[in-house]
This record gives sequence, structure tokens and C-alpha cells, in this order.
Amino acid sequence: MSGEVDLKTTIFVVDDDRLVLATLSSDLQRAGYEVRSFESGISAIEAYKQSQPDLVLLDIRMPGMDGIEIAKEMLRFEFRPILILSAYDDADIVGKSIASGVSGYLVKPLQPSQLIPAIETSIARSKDVDKLLKNNNNLVSNTEKNRLISTAVGILMERAKMDRDQAFDNLRRFARSQRRPLAEISEDLVKAISTANQTGIKQNPD
Repeated sequence: MSGEVDLKTTIFVVDDDRLVLATLSSDLQRAGYEVRSFESGISAIEAYKQSQPDLVLLDIRMPGMDGIEIAKEMLRFEFRPILILSAYDDADIVGKSIASGVSGYLVKPLQPSQLIPAIETSIARSKDVDKLLKNNNNLVSNTEKNRLISTAVGILMERAKMDRDQAFDNLRRFARSQRRPLAEISEDLVKAISTANQTGIKQNPD
């Protein structure tokens, strides 16, 4: 990795732990990112609605609204890649995070050598999705399409044990084979999983 980062890339870091917040912000600033830090979800949401960053790093355990609720509120307004941070590798929380439409889930503590590749991959994948949706005038908004595609990719990552690139490529290849829009295929997958969960049907990832 060259360590060269686009200086215009803006990241929101949201964590109520001041030490973690300061450490993450300092590491990212040294890597060349423009960083805005927030100790509360409410202030982060207000800032997000005013000006969306390129990516959000969001702690799962926040006072008042938890990280998943904060992410949902942000994504309802505008899609941007969000990485959930947690001190625990909890399968249930991972599943809920992915289902909310976030782009990934990272376990603290994190070293810059782990964090920066995850950030760059998420931003790059988001740009890929934006390109796919450009000039597409379907009834569903681009924000909703991004959310659906990100959620579908997350489902494949969790259930098929793929990394994000594999999941996205598999989903895109399947959409092409069916000659259907990627967002439409993603919506079908998300609806199927949601219906299965609501009716108590256990999905077998194999």
C-alpha cells in the first residue's frame, strides 16, 4: 500500500469514548483523510444531513441511539458507506448490522494497517455501485438502490462466507445472467431473507 490518500476524502468518526475517538481521528488524519469526530449519534446525524462524508466509522454502543439505529437514520437520508465498530465479535450484532445496510463490521482495537484498507475498499465499492446506477431512471431512488445492493452484498458475505469483492461480483454476475438490474436482484434477495426471518424459516447458507 502506497499510503497515498485523496485529501478530499472525508470521514465521520462517531464514538462516545473520547480516547478511542481521538486515537482513530489522529490515525486517519495522519493517513491523509479529512476527519470530523462526534461523541453523540444525534450530532453526527445532524452533520450528516448537512453534508455527507465519503464514509462513516460508527461505534455500535452509543448512548441513546445505538450504532445500528444511527446508521439506519443516516442511510434513510442518503447512502454513504458505513463501517460499524465494536469491541465484540457477536454474530447476532453482525447480522443486524449487515441487514441495516451498512458496508461492514470491524472489531476493535484496530491498527491503521487494518482500518485503512477496509475504508478504501468500502469507498471504492460504493463508487462502483454509483457508476452502475448512473443514468438509471428506475422508479426506486438511487439512495434506495444503493442501500438494497449494499444489504444484499452483506447478506452474501454473511451466509456464503465471502469477502465483499466476491459477494459483489457474484451478485453482479447473477444479475447479468438473468438480464435484470442489479438493484432488482438485490431487492429480491433482501425481501426473501426478510420474509424467511419473519416466518421463522431457517436459511441454510449451503
